[in-house]
Amino acid sequence: MKFAYRFSNLLGAVYRQGNLNFSKDGNAVVSPVGNRISVFDLKNNTSETLPVSATKNITCVGLSPDGNLAIVVDEDGAALLVSLITRAVLHHFHFHKPVNSIRFSPDGRKFVVTKENVALMYHAPGKQREFNAFVLDKSYYGPYDETTCIDWTDDSKCFVVGSKDMSTWVFGAERWANLIYYSLGGHKDVIVGCFFEQDSLDLYTVSQDGTLCVWESDTELDGLVLKKTREKPKTPRQGDEEEEEDEEDRTEGEVIRGKAEAPKEEKTKNVRYKQRSKHFFNKEGDFNNLTAAAYHKATHILVTGFASGIFHLHELPEFNLIHSLSISDQRITSVALNSSGDWIGFGCSGMGQLLVWEWQSESYVFKQQGHFNNMASLAYSPDGQYIVTGGDDGKVKVWNTNSGLCFVTFTEHTSSVTNVTFTSSGFVIVSASLDGTVRAFDLHRYRNFRTFTSPRPAQFSSLAVDVSGELVSAGAQDSFEIFLWSMQTGRLLEVLGGHEGPVSCLCFSPVQSILASVSWDRTVRLWDMMDSWQVKETLPLTSDGLSVTYRPDGQELAVATLNSEISFWNPHTATQTSSVSGRHDLEMGRKETDKITAKQSAKGKSFTSLCYSADGESILAGGQSKFVCIYNVKEQMLMKKFEISCNLSFDAMEEFLDRRKMTEFGSLALVDEGAGDGDGVNISLPGVRRGDMSSRHFKPEIRVSSLRFSPTGRSWSATTTEGLLVYSLDGSLVFDPYDLDLDVTPASIRKQLRLQEWASAIVLAFRLNEKALKQEVLEAVPHEQIPVICDSLPDIYVEKLLGFVAACLEKSGHLQFYMTWAQSLLMLHGQKLKNRSGAILPTLQALQKSIQRHFDSLSKLCDFNMYNIRYAVALSKQRGMKRAAEGEDEDDEDEELSEEMSEASLEDADMTL
Repeated sequence: MKFAYRFSNLLGAVYRQGNLNFSKDGNAVVSPVGNRISVFDLKNNTSETLPVSATKNITCVGLSPDGNLAIVVDEDGAALLVSLITRAVLHHFHFHKPVNSIRFSPDGRKFVVTKENVALMYHAPGKQREFNAFVLDKSYYGPYDETTCIDWTDDSKCFVVGSKDMSTWVFGAERWANLIYYSLGGHKDVIVGCFFEQDSLDLYTVSQDGTLCVWESDTELDGLVLKKTREKPKTPRQGDEEEEEDEEDRTEGEVIRGKAEAPKEEKTKNVRYKQRSKHFFNKEGDFNNLTAAAYHKATHILVTGFASGIFHLHELPEFNLIHSLSISDQRITSVALNSSGDWIGFGCSGMGQLLVWEWQSESYVFKQQGHFNNMASLAYSPDGQYIVTGGDDGKVKVWNTNSGLCFVTFTEHTSSVTNVTFTSSGFVIVSASLDGTVRAFDLHRYRNFRTFTSPRPAQFSSLAVDVSGELVSAGAQDSFEIFLWSMQTGRLLEVLGGHEGPVSCLCFSPVQSILASVSWDRTVRLWDMMDSWQVKETLPLTSDGLSVTYRPDGQELAVATLNSEISFWNPHTATQTSSVSGRHDLEMGRKETDKITAKQSAKGKSFTSLCYSADGESILAGGQSKFVCIYNVKEQMLMKKFEISCNLSFDAMEEFLDRRKMTEFGSLALVDEGAGDGDGVNISLPGVRRGDMSSRHFKPEIRVSSLRFSPTGRSWSATTTEGLLVYSLDGSLVFDPYDLDLDVTPASIRKQLRLQEWASAIVLAFRLNEKALKQEVLEAVPHEQIPVICDSLPDIYVEKLLGFVAACLEKSGHLQFYMTWAQSLLMLHGQKLKNRSGAILPTLQALQKSIQRHFDSLSKLCDFNMYNIRYAVALSKQRGMKRAAEGEDEDDEDEELSEEMSEASLEDADMTL
């Protein structure tokens, strides 16, 4: 129960590759992020990552027209049918080859998948449960090279497929007598997009060299004639070569093979196309390829994205340029339009950017970008409302835990950010970097107000700020020294020398002015900040020290070392109390280029990040592995293990080598990597975290670089190769009654409410511990009775009630009601709660977080309304003076003034609503 953490969100990455989709109502963007799917709600400004994951990175997503289903396909062609309502996987399927695009028909009854040079039409899964949700209807052969894009007619009668062989093929979804297939040429490069006109067979095709062809059909959609007699599949149709298929094709669906010339039909007149016009895009350079295109049929607007980050809006079929804009310096990978045609979504995989642009007002609706390289570290704000992350791209980003979105990015660092932390006030962020600076950022004005440097340039790899927020310390990895600065003055106070190896981690005691530093020289040193910065104690380690952290009460120290051990020390007596060996818990995977087994390579792996839980009973550990472990400190045992990723696109994921990749010459990965030059195999350099980027197949290695528990204790986060993963407790699904017996039933609780026995009703509700019932009981209590009830509550239920009030306050609109509960509980039971402050700290942090969030949003609203009223009053005074000068009638003036004031008050009422 205590460790029932589940994956809840993925921050730090908004788009990786694949196609973007808008939801049915057009208010949300569905974006593939690695092997997961994120949904960004643009109206409420929130993000959510679905709790489903593919086995490899996702390359294409198809959304059903009603917005209830999504088909997600990864790099290998493995598909998942996902319900967007229940967030559950309904069906697994494998296409056995990489899929280029997938598109549902507008009526939702079919969908077409393109792989290699084939278009496969499947029956879409219906509402009834089926053993096989994907039933193949027809296979369409026509293009000679890989297919790239699909579009359907509005009535789902035909679809069009673009190809890399510069041809476009129109196929009939049914057995039409006058349209089996039709091949269109006219381009000199790969087809990027092909689109039907609204309620018509007219076509637009766009190619990579920036050419648009407009095709006109001589037949309307209702002119398509259904074949009356259906021949047996074994006999070939007229004008359509149908070869003998194997057993599987005969049972699964019919095969339609197209030839370069149109099929001949005697009785009915075939559908014909002619090129109406041809247009060329204004290209700013020779290498500016057209990379993505989308068309909105209702408004006739074509959006095209280019490799230079420029996009164009054209009105078709006249090809009038509406506007063009450069939104990035990287290639635009995907373009999507929402249902109304107002918002355009852009994905840039090079920078990991996701942008939503409103073209009519020419403004950004949504603009997010993840860390370009690996994330290095994270820290929670004291109230748990924000998370700050630092990355190898030199950026410091601050994320809102409620919305999951980044709201400020600091780019002052010129090299990798190695560590970040909040001060105790929660409004200052401090970051250390390899560029030789430690910077302090202000969250009120969003600026870098302090920059700390060392006398000689040093690369800072570790950072710590004391409880008061006055002392800033950073450890250098090249000079083995620790530098101390004053936050107030920005001056260097002291340089602490003594370590004989790089300083890997620093940590201030939460209760005393003592700094703990751990180094590769196999020692932990405790420095006394009060007594002239002298070494108070030196703790000897059995191996190189990698991480150190204090327990929240400051009575214990945990140290992670290179031999995969976590040792626990008493900092007052300088004695080791216990240790945990985590070598077998890490379960390191085997890299593709490794020539030793995973078991042997795991001997060199270790935990690199530690974090105590809020109560100090357990410790969270992660490192060079895909697993995060929670240990019980007292019992020295593993409580739970979390697998942070199952994405096989990363290296070191599997324990054993895949036999399918083994040849007589060894692993295919080794053979392929050494194929470029004849001198042998290029093994990536030791210590390279991102993988060998010069090789043809670049696979980053999975690892956890930093871990933190939320101050509220409800969640924990980890920075990984995949991004910032947030795991939280899903309390609503867990039935956890307390002191339950036969009388405690919903009926008896409601009976107590009818008798107005409020205190006993609350106690019974908390014994049953069902959230909906607790809320019902609490909200039935009269407002004036709250202090009396709080005073008569047993002590054991005070903490439970306070925790429940904190949770309700976060989402409920009854702000004053729940604030009254919180105030009465804290005022009446303050002394008893203070005695147990360590145990109830997460509850108090959650309460503070909720109150702070309401305070921020309300203060902004009140300020805005206050300025509006001031403006209205000032304007009315100005008008009054003007009228008085002109000698107008006072009655008219009063009348106009009252009208203006009433308009202003109406505006304020709207704002408040």
